[in-house]
Amino acid sequence: MIEIDHISFDYQHDNGTQRVLSDIALTIQPGEALALMGANGSGKSTLVKCLNGLLLPSSGKVRVDGMDTAEEKNLPAIRRRVGMIFQNPDNQIVSTTVEREVAFGLENLGLTYEAMHHRVEEMLERMKLMPLRHKSPHYLSGGEKQRLALASVLAMQPQYLILDEPTSLLDPLSRKDIISYVKNLHSQPARESRETMSTLFVTQFSEEALFFNRLLILAAGRVVYDGIPSAIFSDLEKMQEWGLESPANFHLRYLMAGQQAGSDGLNLSDL
Repeated sequence: MIEIDHISFDYQHDNGTQRVLSDIALTIQPGEALALMGANGSGKSTLVKCLNGLLLPSSGKVRVDGMDTAEEKNLPAIRRRVGMIFQNPDNQIVSTTVEREVAFGLENLGLTYEAMHHRVEEMLERMKLMPLRHKSPHYLSGGEKQRLALASVLAMQPQYLILDEPTSLLDPLSRKDIISYVKNLHSQPARESRETMSTLFVTQFSEEALFFNRLLILAAGRVVYDGIPSAIFSDLEKMQEWGLESPANFHLRYLMAGQQAGSDGLNLSDL
């Protein structure tokens, strides 16, 4: 379990201090799949970087399976448990071929050759990267690079997978592929080997958030919503207040409800 215990975070600037996160308290349970949304500047990336010790909160605590991220001795174990995928896959690629990229993290874990070979083959097959295994990652498309980043992190079998807007630079088809792969991590076959892995998916696309059971929304550094995605997407005015948009089908329902209300002489507030 990841415990976020009333954390705040301040960035220090030459002209003063800027508070980015304010008194955030929540937990991420084993096996949970949740999405995180928020307008630009709401603190999403800062929050997720606090979850594996890349950033330390100015106040409060983050604990990963009971380990405090503020204690340096805990960081190697925490970072093995919390895998991260970032917005731009180029920032994570370090190797000269696709298969070497998948093996890179496993070498750092000290796995035997046989174990590394098995995991590399499994991830190349699962992410449909087998035909590209000998290619340089820099010649891959954006979607292929993001699949490679996902394969490299999953090969290390983290307990928690955090994806920070992994689809924001991709075309619609590649976005759909990444969502499908992440969704399948919580399907029955995947759970047999990774039944406790949790997924936190940061996105600007409300349509993507619908694939998750729980949605967190940040606004001005605070959690303003924690619940089922569909429940808040119906409240278009609240979503707009937070600088977000609901999926298109929720807009359509809103417009149809408005037309019906007008024909019946009712106000939308009566619905």
